[in-house]
Amino acid sequence: MDQQFYRIKRLPPYVIAEVNAMRAAARAEGRDIIDLGMGNPDLPPPQHVIDKLCEVAQKADAHGYSQSKGIPGLRKAQANYYQNRFGVDIDPETEVVVTLGSKEGLASLATAITAPGDTILAPNPSYPIHTFGFILAGASIRSVPTTPDARYWEELEAAMNFTVPRPTILVVNYPSNPTAEVVDLAFYEQLVDWAKFHKVWLLSDLAYSELYYDGKPTPSILQAKGAKDVAVEFTSLSKTYSMAGWRMGFAVGNPTLISALSRVKSYIDYGAFTPIQAAACAALNGPQDIVEKNRKLYHKRRDVMVESFARAGWDIPAPPASMFAWAPLPEPLKEMGSLEFSKQLLTKAEVAVAPGVGYGEDGEGYVRIAMVENEQRLRQAARNIKRYFQDMGMETPGK
Repeated sequence: MDQQFYRIKRLPPYVIAEVNAMRAAARAEGRDIIDLGMGNPDLPPPQHVIDKLCEVAQKADAHGYSQSKGIPGLRKAQANYYQNRFGVDIDPETEVVVTLGSKEGLASLATAITAPGDTILAPNPSYPIHTFGFILAGASIRSVPTTPDARYWEELEAAMNFTVPRPTILVVNYPSNPTAEVVDLAFYEQLVDWAKFHKVWLLSDLAYSELYYDGKPTPSILQAKGAKDVAVEFTSLSKTYSMAGWRMGFAVGNPTLISALSRVKSYIDYGAFTPIQAAACAALNGPQDIVEKNRKLYHKRRDVMVESFARAGWDIPAPPASMFAWAPLPEPLKEMGSLEFSKQLLTKAEVAVAPGVGYGEDGEGYVRIAMVENEQRLRQAARNIKRYFQDMGMETPGK
């Protein structure tokens, strides 16, 4: 009996899971680990959203199968969100699918539109589903940079000119996970023109659309003229409304891609629990003060983290968006690599971070820091890290 399954063989060891296992073991021993590794919001959703969940769950007819593409009211609520936030008209019947989080949506669309042997362009470093969703579907990946500069466009052109078979899909993710980089609407306009010229589908992951700082709202790719001809975009309620465990996301855009995703999902799921979908409607249609509240919360945490870590001897660029900082390893410790550095921070400073190499080979030399602990815990993490640096012989401010 063959126990070497084809798709499993295509998945490398998940190095982030190695650090996660160490964190779980340390906590089982009773150690107080400050977890800045996983992007898991530490606050609850708005109370009216929880109330709606409970209300609908009390109804006798709410416990049967739901709709795999999402209940009509929720698809309409997402269409309204795009109109109100981005000024984009969306048809809730043909241009919206509700997904079980953006991660499931990306993986299901990869299954729907990818043939074995296809070449997919994906950012490196990137969130793992941006590459492995397509690898699981049988495709090959050609990496492109994340930084939207001249090199980015050069790499796209090189990929189209020298890759066989020619790439059929490009994945983009801004604000980026893990690098927190952002783009403006002019970038998306150029990208849409490029995709039309090369006949490439665009998949945009906009999961961090509302976590932007310094007064610069993040755009949607669908704001670019003609974007719906070639693009679909994924969003999520996970971070915006602190609903990560509810697994509520959306795919919006090109009707052909939406139809393909809907058809695949009709074979593999019946959609999220109806009370959860009703509560998601309440989130999108109800008071939006939670959106600004969460944005200010993460903005403040960002500033506290950058300032306190700098005093500990670790200079980290302030991310312009998202709930993550993309932190270069301190120069004196750079040679140990991101995985070993992450392990040592966990065991010697009791601070968990995610090794950059877990997001692709171009992530080596960095770690991703999630701002999911309160300000007091962030300052405690900085103190712990400062002691670790000193034990390693590093000169730190105030020593």
